[in-house]
Amino acid sequence: MKYIMDGFNWLMAAGPTVMLPVIITVIGLVFGLKITHSFKSGLTLGIGFAGIKLILDFMTTNVGPAAKAMVERTGVHLTALDVGWGSIAAVTWASPIIAILVFAILIVNIILLILKRTNTLDVDIWNYHHMAIVGVMVYFVTKNVLLGVGASLVMALITFKMSDWSQPMVEKFFGIPGVSLPTVSALSSLVIAWPLNWLLDRIPFLRNSKFSIRDAQKYLGFFGDSMIMGLIIGMVIGALAGYNLTAVLQLGVSMAAVLVLIPKMTSLFMEGLMPISEAAQTWSQKRFKGRKLFIGLDAAVVVGNQDVITTALIIIPLTIAMALVLPGNQVLPFADLAVVPFRVAMVVALTNGNLLKNIIIGLVVTASLLWCGSSTAPVLTKLAKSVGIKVGSNSLLISSFAATSMIQSWLVYMAFTWNPIIMVPVLLVAFAAIWYFFDGVKKVNAGAQGDDGAAA
Repeated sequence: MKYIMDGFNWLMAAGPTVMLPVIITVIGLVFGLKITHSFKSGLTLGIGFAGIKLILDFMTTNVGPAAKAMVERTGVHLTALDVGWGSIAAVTWASPIIAILVFAILIVNIILLILKRTNTLDVDIWNYHHMAIVGVMVYFVTKNVLLGVGASLVMALITFKMSDWSQPMVEKFFGIPGVSLPTVSALSSLVIAWPLNWLLDRIPFLRNSKFSIRDAQKYLGFFGDSMIMGLIIGMVIGALAGYNLTAVLQLGVSMAAVLVLIPKMTSLFMEGLMPISEAAQTWSQKRFKGRKLFIGLDAAVVVGNQDVITTALIIIPLTIAMALVLPGNQVLPFADLAVVPFRVAMVVALTNGNLLKNIIIGLVVTASLLWCGSSTAPVLTKLAKSVGIKVGSNSLLISSFAATSMIQSWLVYMAFTWNPIIMVPVLLVAFAAIWYFFDGVKKVNAGAQGDDGAAA
């Protein structure tokens, strides 16, 4: 057992660029691919992930200082600094109960698959930290291991089912068959987006709006090209930050590069994924009598979509401006501005690229990130300090657009820390009703018996 744990810890420490090829290779072998084909698929995905990470780091390096400069020009002082999801992940993996949580999440996935209560086979173990951090924070507050594990198990249950329900959108809008996205940082937005999209559809102007990025390109011609739009948006952000002309132009070119390069890196995911996806379908048809399984991947595979990127680039400056005036907000958006594409990706798929609805829903989502992040910043700061993470001055709080800032995570965290005897059953009953609606009434991926399911 010790050797297994040592190997697992080494794999976790190596990061996703190493872990993803290993996991995909193993999955490919399980599904009957030759080791050479499995390894090549895994390595291709690892390269794609490394490329996307480099581009997102590049985006953070360029957008982050500009965003900070925009905030500093207003003279508003917010007490909770957005330190980024990476810092939160470090806090999560440093928890003494992390091994228990990771294995518990994996076991839940396996049990749900065996019981045919999910069709998502989640190979995105790296992003387990989104589910685990809720359990870590609950344990930190309550000092109760069972409550901590329970919180992560509920997170896993909700995440895998939401992955099933949203899979038709992933397949239809992004054109990735046989794949679901059990990444909480993307899925959690649907908790707000689903009901809000229904509400916006009651407004004829928004319901009938067909304006999308593709339409903008058609009508704007030269100015509708993705790289030109990236240039313009980057220059606007730079101008609002008070940059000089040279810096404004540099930021514009950087944002243009992001819009051009990310889709190219995302294509590597598709190239590496297709052999695995095809083998998984063949394997599942033999062993599950026609049942269709979805390979659960990191939402990074879809953030390169130009509708997603452009929506995010519009929302980023609006979110910064909103943070300055939003009542009750204490979060200074900074490090996680570069991951806004993850927060709006599923929104874009849900609205089928309706740009007006994307912006409205996206802003409500980022407002929830600010509010939930503000409410849990004190606990997150204490937790970070407890594992040796330095947070600067004693008066500074830390937050992020990850952890319990996401609405799904926040709801589970609050249920398990605020009178759990009452709130946990309420949460479970509410989720059971939603489960019945999607699987029973709408029949979205209900059993996935021989069909692709209806659009969510």
